[in-house]
Amino acid sequence: MPDLSVVIVSWNVRDLLRECLRFVVGTPKGRGSRIGTSKGRESVASLDGSSLIPDPCSLALEVIVVDNASADGSAAMVAAEFPAVRLIVSPVNRGFTGGNNLGLDAARGRYVFFLNPDTIASQDALVTLVDYLETHADVGVVGPQLRHGDGRLQSSRRRFPTLLTALFESTPLEWHWPANRWARWYRMEDQGSGGRGQAAGVKGASESVGEEVDWLVGAALMTRRAVLAQVGGFDEGYFMYSEELDWCRRVKAAGWRIVYLPGAQITHYEGKSSEQVVAARHIRFQTSKIRYFRKFHGPRAAGFLRAFILGAFAVEWGLEATKWLLGSKRALRRDRMAAYRQLLASGLVDE
Repeated sequence: MPDLSVVIVSWNVRDLLRECLRFVVGTPKGRGSRIGTSKGRESVASLDGSSLIPDPCSLALEVIVVDNASADGSAAMVAAEFPAVRLIVSPVNRGFTGGNNLGLDAARGRYVFFLNPDTIASQDALVTLVDYLETHADVGVVGPQLRHGDGRLQSSRRRFPTLLTALFESTPLEWHWPANRWARWYRMEDQGSGGRGQAAGVKGASESVGEEVDWLVGAALMTRRAVLAQVGGFDEGYFMYSEELDWCRRVKAAGWRIVYLPGAQITHYEGKSSEQVVAARHIRFQTSKIRYFRKFHGPRAAGFLRAFILGAFAVEWGLEATKWLLGSKRALRRDRMAAYRQLLASGLVDE
């Protein structure tokens, strides 16, 4: 049995996926592969001290890539350049949830790491996360500190949302009032930065101890086999967005702790798949939010939230139309109006 199964779901981000795999499997540019396939264990890689995971914490690792019907040659690249990686090619795009569940079905590790393809792991991030789970038996999920490509801290800690925070989180209301206290509370920004760069005297997570949170952004989540046996995988009613929130809520309800660990750091080039389809991204994000509220707060809360979001985007469409009429950045306004029009036409129906 491998120590760790790394599950990566990819859609049309071939070059980012290549860089992600070079770090995970220890094949940086200019060096030969350090992966060895164990007899009778397809795609199990033992990483020694010369790989990106240093001694003395060598891991028996399997890497599973699920290609969600990419059209950019991602699957062919993985097959040609990373033969020890287990490749699962889906004929249709099953979304983040369906893709991860496919990978989960194939995973055999004691621990499972759900990792986005637009990430670069630090040299010891995997070891740090595994070691933390090894020494904290009550922790069901642990996640690293995420950093943008330019090194800035990326928000990834969260409290469970309330109906009030849902009105301000990633809606036009927040776009016009980005520093509102409700969105800051939801993102735990009142707790300091959490780890490196934290101001003296401000509460937050220490690098080695970590900080218990309600849930973590799904770009990099590590869990243990016992958790998955108890709560299962992701709810495929979500195509993408809010699925990790739903899953972490079920993990917490089952009695496990969820910890943010800034001692492990991973670079995340956020949203590189979803930015290819802007209108669909808006629709899926807001529809998933409504689905979550219907599931955990009831139909009345979900109905109110849907009406509010549709109204907010209708007002935003009107603002963009006014700016277009006044001649302000007309190409940009036209694109935004088209995206908002698609969202309004969808009705944000939670099926």
